[in-house]
Amino acid sequence: MVTKLWNDLFTLQGETVKLLPISMDHLNGLWEAARPDEIWTYMATKVRSKDEMEQMIKAARIAREKGTEYTFTVIDNENRIIGSTRFLDILPRHKSAEIGSTWYHPDVWRTRVNTECKFLLLRHAFDVWNLTRVQLKTDSRNIKSQKAIARIGGVKEGVLRKDRVISDGYVRDTVFFSILSNEWINVNAHLKMMLQK
Repeated sequence: MVTKLWNDLFTLQGETVKLLPISMDHLNGLWEAARPDEIWTYMATKVRSKDEMEQMIKAARIAREKGTEYTFTVIDNENRIIGSTRFLDILPRHKSAEIGSTWYHPDVWRTRVNTECKFLLLRHAFDVWNLTRVQLKTDSRNIKSQKAIARIGGVKEGVLRKDRVISDGYVRDTVFFSILSNEWINVNAHLKMMLQK
C-alpha cells in the first residue's frame, strides 16, 4: 500500500495567488496561459498544443492519485489562470519532496507571483507535511531560474552532468538546490519580508 501525504484535495491560498488542485476544468485557461513559446525554452517537457495540455492534466491527476505528485493550477486575484506548479518526487518515507515543473505566463514574470507560490508550497511542505527536505532543480542554462531559487533561500548542492534528455532532445545538466527543515525558520522569515516589499 502506497503512503500518501493527503487524503483529500486541498488548495493553497495567498494574498495575490491561489493554488488549486489541477482539474480538467482548467484546460482552456491553462492552454491560453501556456501559449507563449518563451515559457518552454528550458522546460524538460514542452506543452505545445491543447491536446498535449489535456494529456499533461490527465497524467498529473493519475500521479496525484498515486501520491507521487500534487499539481496545482495557479490563479491570480482576477480569477485568471496564469500557470502551474507542483510537488513531485514525493517520498513520505524519506520525508522529502521536490517543488518544480513550474511555469507562468510571461505577464507575471518578475512579479511577486513566483515568490508567493514558493512560499505557499514550502510552508505546506514543512508546516503541514513536516518534511525534512525540499529540493528544487533547473537546467544549468537557465541562469534566471538558478538566481530565483537562490533568492528565495535555496542552497545549491551541485550539478548532475548530462542528467536527462529533455523533450527537444537536448541532454541537459541539472542544477540541484534544497531547503532543509532546520533552515525553514530563516527562509520563512526571509520570504515573508520579500512579500511585504
